[in-house]
Amino acid sequence: MTILPIRIYGETVLHKPAEPVGEITEDIRTLVADMYETMDLAPGVGLAGPQVGVNKRLFTYSWEDESGEVLRGVAIDPQLWISPAPPESLEELTEDEEEGCLSVPGERFPLRRAEYALLRARDLDGKPYTLEASGWFARILQHEYDHLDGVIYVDRLKLPLWKQAFKVMRKRGWVQPGQSWTPGIDNLEG
Repeated sequence: MTILPIRIYGETVLHKPAEPVGEITEDIRTLVADMYETMDLAPGVGLAGPQVGVNKRLFTYSWEDESGEVLRGVAIDPQLWISPAPPESLEELTEDEEEGCLSVPGERFPLRRAEYALLRARDLDGKPYTLEASGWFARILQHEYDHLDGVIYVDRLKLPLWKQAFKVMRKRGWVQPGQSWTPGIDNLEG
């Protein structure tokens, strides 16, 4: 397996809708294995194809719930339905609503997300499955699904958080193409 470079905000592949995977080939199986290894080393709870420079509609996820059960999988050509998100004001956002992203390494900003999500996707064997998620796991699914539509969580921030995030990213040179980092090699935290 190979640790893959993670593209940073500004890279073109991150800002356009991804294409369907279609047939699950050995190349896709290898990509998914590499994505798991990269996600785990980063460390992250999800990683989408575009984040590793592959313009395909797939993402991996790994999340441990309150009981210690680990939910780990891959979503290939997923569809996602979400409940309406509660209205948001900056004063109401809590620390529990902070998100980070491996494509905006070391930064975290609060973002209101829907509490519930329903995911339909295929696994590596091509078998369809459905997942119902709530709370933090629903947030993970929404975040990764956004990547497949060319949206990064900082794009969804309200002012003045949006302005703050982009100020940090411009200062780090992350708003133009060509930036990436590799877990285990580069340290881009904070």
